[in-house]
Amino acid sequence: QVQLVESGGGLVQPGGSLRLSCAASGFTLNNHDIGWFRQAPGKEREGVSCQVYSDGNTYYSDSVKGRFTISRDNAKNTVYLQMDSLRPDDTAVYYCAAAISPTVQALCVKRFGVRYWGQGTQVNVSS
Repeated sequence: QVQLVESGGGLVQPGGSLRLSCAASGFTLNNHDIGWFRQAPGKEREGVSCQVYSDGNTYYSDSVKGRFTISRDNAKNTVYLQMDSLRPDDTAVYYCAAAISPTVQALCVKRFGVRYWGQGTQVNVSS
């Protein structure tokens, strides 16, 4: 059974950090492009960070550049999103995705080529 399972969400104060994990089963992440997306109430799902497997090219949205870091551990078949200097406007449900996409921008901006989605994990940034 193919699954992506996110974990690591929760409540954090502004300026704090969280590390989200996304564990894959039923398929291998090391031959897929990966992405983290988020959706706040009343807003469209947006790409936060994506990485293509072929050359490691990585994309970050302007709103998270310099604060978030995407990584993968192929041995654990897991993807991570390290989130630092969190702000209240980072509050959202965060989803991971596995894809086959022509470019990292096509994946993160257009959600092109997504094959699998996780169920999401809630992140709340509040004092």
